[in-house]
Amino acid sequence: MKTFVLTSLFAGCAAAQGFNDRPPNGSDQEPAFENQTRAPALPRVAVAHRTVVDGLEHPWGMAQLPDGSWLVTERPGRLRLVAPDGTLSAPITGLPKVDAEDQGGLLDVIVGDDFADTRRLWVSFAERDPDNLTHVSVATGVLSKDATRVEDARVIWRQTPYPSTLHYGSRLVLDDKGGLFVTTGERGGNEFRHAAQDLQTTLGKVVRIDPLTGAPMGKPGVAGALPEIWSWGHRNMQGAALAPDGSLWTTEHGPMGGDELNKPQAGRNYGWPDVSYGTEYSGEQITEGLTQKEGTEQPVYYWDPSIAPSGLVFYEGEMFPDWNGDLLLGGLQSSSIVRLKLSGDRVVGEARYLQNVGRVRDVDVAQDGAIMLLTDEDGGALIRMTPR
Repeated sequence: MKTFVLTSLFAGCAAAQGFNDRPPNGSDQEPAFENQTRAPALPRVAVAHRTVVDGLEHPWGMAQLPDGSWLVTERPGRLRLVAPDGTLSAPITGLPKVDAEDQGGLLDVIVGDDFADTRRLWVSFAERDPDNLTHVSVATGVLSKDATRVEDARVIWRQTPYPSTLHYGSRLVLDDKGGLFVTTGERGGNEFRHAAQDLQTTLGKVVRIDPLTGAPMGKPGVAGALPEIWSWGHRNMQGAALAPDGSLWTTEHGPMGGDELNKPQAGRNYGWPDVSYGTEYSGEQITEGLTQKEGTEQPVYYWDPSIAPSGLVFYEGEMFPDWNGDLLLGGLQSSSIVRLKLSGDRVVGEARYLQNVGRVRDVDVAQDGAIMLLTDEDGGALIRMTPR
C-alpha cells in the first residue's frame, strides 16, 4: 500500500539534539583522540519526510535504478520493485533459496553504474547448507527487461559456515577498481566472537572478491590469511560505503555501546573482540576492558550508548548542498538518520534527524538528492526525506 502523507520535523528535532546527554555504559573509558566519540552537535536543519510505500515486511536493502525506481529486499526472501509513483511490484522471482530465521534472510541488493546496459544485480542473503550450518552468500544475476524475474542467478561466494543465525553483517559495495567488498559478521555469542581474529575463516571480516566469479581479491601477503580477506577483527558490519576518493568506510554494531565507524585498510586488524569501547550486555567488561592494543586499529568514531548503525552512504546531491561529503547512516536503536561531518578522516560534528521514525535499516541518496530510508518493521516503509 502506498501513502503520500507529508510530515515535517524541525531540525530533526529538538529532542534529537540531546543525543549526547545520556551517560556512556563504559563510564571509565577514554577516547584515544579528540572527537572520537560525542562530537559536537551540528546546527539544526529543518527537514520533511513522506512515505513512498509502506506495508513492507522487514525491508533490509535498496538500490535505485536508472528510471528512478527502487529495488527493495524484504528479509523473508522477497525482492520487490518500487516504481517512482510508489507502486509496489509482486515479488521478483529467480533468486536462490533464502534461510529467513532470526537475523537471517534476504539482505542487501546493489547494482552497478552500467545497469542500464547489463541489468546485472547482486544480492547477499543467509543460506543453510546440507550440514544445517548457515552463512552469508552472495549471488549475481540479470533482472529481466520486464523486471519480474532474476535470470541466470548464481551464487559466487559463501562465508565460512557456522551454527548460528545471528550477526550476518552483509553489506555489498562495488569499488572503482573492479572488486566487490562484502562485510560479514562474526555470528554472535561468546562462543563465536573469537572467529573474528581467525584468518582461516571469513567470520567478522571485510572480504573483497571478483564480482562475476567470486575469485579472491583481498590483501595478498598476509601470513596465514584466506586470500579474499581485506581486513579482520570486526563484529557485525551492517553499513558500508565508498567515499568520493574510492576508499571503503564501514559501520558495525558493538555489544552494549561501542558501535564503530571505520575506514578499513587492507591487511589491518580492527580488534574485536580483543579490544572494544563496548561492554557485555550484563554490564561486565569485555576482555578486561581494553580499548587499545598494539597491532589493532582504532575506530574513526564510536557511539556509547549504542545507536545500532545500519546502512551507510556519503551524501552527494543538490537538495542539501551543505551536506556534500557528509556521512549518513541509519540508526536501529536511535530510530533516526545520523549525519556525520568529516574533516579528512576525523568526525567534527554529528546530528540526528527524523527521531522516532522507526528502526532505520538502510539509507541512500536518490538521483535528485533526496535522502531515502527503509524502516525495518513488520510494516516497514520506504521513506523520502527532503529539506523543509
